[in-house]
Amino acid sequence: MPLLRRVRAAAVLTAVLTTTCALPAAADPTDDGCKPASSGNTSRYIVVFDRGTSTAKAQSEIADACGVTTVYYPEIEVAVATSNDPRFTDQMGADRAFSAQRTTPRKRKTEETSTGVRRSTNVSTADRTGEQWDMAMINAPAAHEITTGNSDVVVGVLDSGIDATHPDLKAAVDPTVSAGCLTGRPDTTPAAWAPKNSPHGTHVAGTIAAADDGKGVTGVAPGVRLASVRVVDDDGRIFPEYAVCGFMWAAQKHMTITNSSFFVDPWLFTCTKGGGQSVAQEALTRAVRYAYSQRVVNVAAATNENVDMADPPDPSCRVMPAGLRDVLAVSSVGMDKLKAGYSAYGLGVVDVTAPGGERLRGKGDPDRGCVLSTVPGGYARYCGTSMAAPHVSGVLALLASSHPGASPAALTRMLNNQSQTVPCPADYDLNGTGTQDAYCAGYAPYNGFYGHGLVDALAAVTN
Repeated sequence: MPLLRRVRAAAVLTAVLTTTCALPAAADPTDDGCKPASSGNTSRYIVVFDRGTSTAKAQSEIADACGVTTVYYPEIEVAVATSNDPRFTDQMGADRAFSAQRTTPRKRKTEETSTGVRRSTNVSTADRTGEQWDMAMINAPAAHEITTGNSDVVVGVLDSGIDATHPDLKAAVDPTVSAGCLTGRPDTTPAAWAPKNSPHGTHVAGTIAAADDGKGVTGVAPGVRLASVRVVDDDGRIFPEYAVCGFMWAAQKHMTITNSSFFVDPWLFTCTKGGGQSVAQEALTRAVRYAYSQRVVNVAAATNENVDMADPPDPSCRVMPAGLRDVLAVSSVGMDKLKAGYSAYGLGVVDVTAPGGERLRGKGDPDRGCVLSTVPGGYARYCGTSMAAPHVSGVLALLASSHPGASPAALTRMLNNQSQTVPCPADYDLNGTGTQDAYCAGYAPYNGFYGHGLVDALAAVTN
């Protein structure tokens, strides 16, 4: 995989262009000057430029198209811009500019819903590690007897924000490397990276690095640091510009790992055919590739759509970011180590698997089969590939702690080689209808359901 030359980090965040488009006083109203929308609404766009485009040239082209530059990332020749002229896409070119904001988002399937989050005051101090079947499955408690990870390792949680007041997380979250990305440009103010409507990011963070203190829960790598990188907006959407900002911020801050428990809106599969989709895929591909070139290992959830990611509607289509090169895609298993019914899969796409949980059928609380972790105000159980991915990020954090200086390729190779082989199931009829609910391709050491297998925290610190 190509490595790009390191560019000064200070060049990442360029000044916001203050030029505005306006018609000259004596201009003919029928000319091609800027024409703000009658409603006055301003839309945000992701814009891709030719390789080698300078900051000044990119800003000039955006201004000529009646836009304002929010940020330009010269390392990848991608900008985020705003415009209140509805013709901005036409003037920049539909193959260069796209606004997810102007596209009706698809209805998302989520396991976690909330109308708000609470600050973590008076959180119970009861030890709940005995309820963490997921940690036992990947041998995390045994790994902690050897090491809990190194604070030099930083895991960027690209998500809805982390509650840094939670007693299990306050020592792990590092405000100096945290940022909000909801404009496409990093904002380091605490309010920008704190959670607002969703506990999702706090849950993911706890699985990675909740404190090993005999209280609450314990993460896979409680000795490492976390960066809260908010890429999920108040409506639960993850637009391309948010994700691009997140990966570029991780690269600038030289994070060790990024965890992306999401797919980028507004499509499940983003293709290179058809205007805006190609713009979004190209922008995110460049950002992920750049982060990888800066020695960042990128982990992503395979999504909860139970689709075969190796068989997209068109060969150009990818689930982003899980389906991109330079990203480790993670499927989910339940307590029985069987692929969860909701988990996406795909031979050659899924790299490894991890416990994400599956709601139990029968008597008792069905959520017992889900993953227990931190949420603002306490603890909760969620199921999903969102919960599987941070287990992998935690194991990688232990690997990086045990092998300082190892490249992303080396860490990935070790992770794959040390994973526990999980063969394809002989029968995958989950509801007893006589029909297979998904088809597992491949062979025991590497297949579409589990990739190279189930990650192993103990192997990460001993082999």
